[in-house]
Amino acid sequence: MPSQLSLVPPPATRRPAPPALVVVAHGSRDPRALSTVSALLDRVRALRPDVPVHLGHIELNAPLLPDTLAGLKDTEAVLVPLLLSRGYHVKRDIPEMAAVSRARTHLAAPLGPHPLLVDALQARLTEAGWGNTPHRTSAVVLAAAGSRDPDAKADTARTAHLLAARLGVPVVPAYASAATPTVPTAVRTLLARGRRHIALASYFTAPGRFATECAQQAPWIAAAPLGTHPTMAELVLHRYEEALRAATEPVLASA
Repeated sequence: MPSQLSLVPPPATRRPAPPALVVVAHGSRDPRALSTVSALLDRVRALRPDVPVHLGHIELNAPLLPDTLAGLKDTEAVLVPLLLSRGYHVKRDIPEMAAVSRARTHLAAPLGPHPLLVDALQARLTEAGWGNTPHRTSAVVLAAAGSRDPDAKADTARTAHLLAARLGVPVVPAYASAATPTVPTAVRTLLARGRRHIALASYFTAPGRFATECAQQAPWIAAAPLGTHPTMAELVLHRYEEALRAATEPVLASA
C-alpha cells in the first residue's frame, strides 16, 4: 500500500487569480467613445484572458468608477487611467473614488508619455496620408484636450518631443481647452516657419467633441484618435504590470 500511494501525484495547487484590471475612462456624450473604449477592453482581454478586466468612468457614462469598484467588493484591483497625462483626474478624482471603496486598489500611471503612444500616433498619421511630402516643408500639430495642471502640459510636451524625434519634423503641442496654444495658433506658428504641409495628430484616446473640433481645424490631413490601435492595449497592460511591481517592491527605510 505505501508503494502504491507514492505513485499518486499530489493534488494540483491552484494559482491565485491575478488582481482585477479596472480601466478608468473619462466618459463622453459621444456614443463613439464608449464603443471605442469597449473595443479596446476586448483587445486587452484577448492579450490577457487570465486577468479580470472592468471599465469605470469618471463621469458622463455608465458604469461610473464608484459603481465598478462597489461591484468588486474587497477584491484587489489595479486602476489604469485611460488618460494621456497627469492632471486633476489622475491626481484627485480617481484616488478619491478609490479611497472610499472597499476594493484594495493600486493606481497606475496614466498612459502617457510613453514610446508606445508614439507608435500609435505615427501609425494613425500614416493611415491619414503622412509621409508623401518633403520633411523640410512638413510639420505636425499634436492636438490634446488640455489641462490647467502644469504636469499635464509637460507630459504632452514630452510626447510631442518623442514624436518629433521619430518623424524628423517639428511637432507643436496644442490644446482644445484650458491651455495654450490652440490648434489655430499652433498652425499659424508653423506656417510662419515655412511649414506648408501641417498634419494634425489626434492625441485623444477616443472620438469625441474635442477630437472632432481639433480635426476640423487641420489645414491638411487629420489623423484619427488613438482608439483601438494594438499598442494601446499593450500599454494598458504595461501600466497594469508596472503598478503591480511597484506594489510588491519593498519600501526602503530612509537613512
